[in-house]
Amino acid sequence: MSDRTVLHVKGRVLVGPEEVRDELWVVDGRISYDRPAGARDIRTVRGWALPGLVDAHCHVGLDRHGAVPQDVAEKQALTDRDAGTLLIRDAGSPSDTRWIDDRDDLPKIIRAGRHIARTRRYIRNYAWEIEPDDLVAYVAQEARRGDGWVKLVGDWIDRDLGDLSACWPRGAVEAAIAEAHRLGARVTAHCFSEDSLQDLVEAGIDCIEHATGLTEDLIPLFAERGVAIVPTLVNIATFPQLADGGESRFPRWSAHMRRLHERRYDTVRGAYDAGIPVFVGTDAGGGLAHGLAAAEVAELVTAGIPPVEALAAGTWTARTWLGRPGLDEGAPADLVVYDEDPRKDVGVLAAPRRVVLNGRVVG
Repeated sequence: MSDRTVLHVKGRVLVGPEEVRDELWVVDGRISYDRPAGARDIRTVRGWALPGLVDAHCHVGLDRHGAVPQDVAEKQALTDRDAGTLLIRDAGSPSDTRWIDDRDDLPKIIRAGRHIARTRRYIRNYAWEIEPDDLVAYVAQEARRGDGWVKLVGDWIDRDLGDLSACWPRGAVEAAIAEAHRLGARVTAHCFSEDSLQDLVEAGIDCIEHATGLTEDLIPLFAERGVAIVPTLVNIATFPQLADGGESRFPRWSAHMRRLHERRYDTVRGAYDAGIPVFVGTDAGGGLAHGLAAAEVAELVTAGIPPVEALAAGTWTARTWLGRPGLDEGAPADLVVYDEDPRKDVGVLAAPRRVVLNGRVVG
């Protein structure tokens, strides 16, 4: 497909959950709903078209040991792309992946800078590990380094306690979140347990990752403040294995992780029912494979979220939340085409027919 080729997507174009068009055109990499005059070199793709999938919790350039070489990061990004994920919120990475922005064949990335964690309270080689007095300065640094997001580690295992516990005192997170907002960045936090959530939400945080500790008494607070969650259920599925591995040293932590896992679907459904925004994220790039956004949408459905709403959480509403366009007139043509209607069966997402990125068919 040359730069002069006009792409004609014909069939059913899902501009939104209810807004469906019969066709769109791609001219010079951008979407048009008007047939271009004089177009001769036309390639037609047929099927059900969606905006490119969104993985709102992904780590390109990271594996279980830390930063990876550029060729490995490229393979990670290509894996996501070929699975239909064309927009990624990179929720913390020690790697500099700005080079990806110069590649029109790789997904677009919204970065949260590097994780900010308490000393010896996170995975080795991942985060800046600091103490509370330095939190504001590091949040400011990462707000400037990222693309409008900062990522805190809100809780982790306390080895002396033998269980999960909050990492930061209330005053520190209040000051840090206020500084991020002053600099125009939103703040999210890794949180497995219950005890870190109230302070973070009342301090003004914008999003919570995983949110397995969300309880009935906290749900109204999240809903009132409009704090989003990204449950990463495909990652939470690994909790029993993690618990087994830590049983001998940290039995209290292991039991806690199993409880969080057992009620994961009830937690997510309770959040959705209360009106808390829920978005698709996989946590790929640590110990988890890339290309799992479709599996996460299916997990949200298993949790009890209606299929169209689960689909929206990884497409239309996710793009709006992140400030990126969907299948809008004049927008970059980032879309995925399927053989069947994914609103009726989200399992369709696992088998893209065509992937179009910046107006070019790349898969």
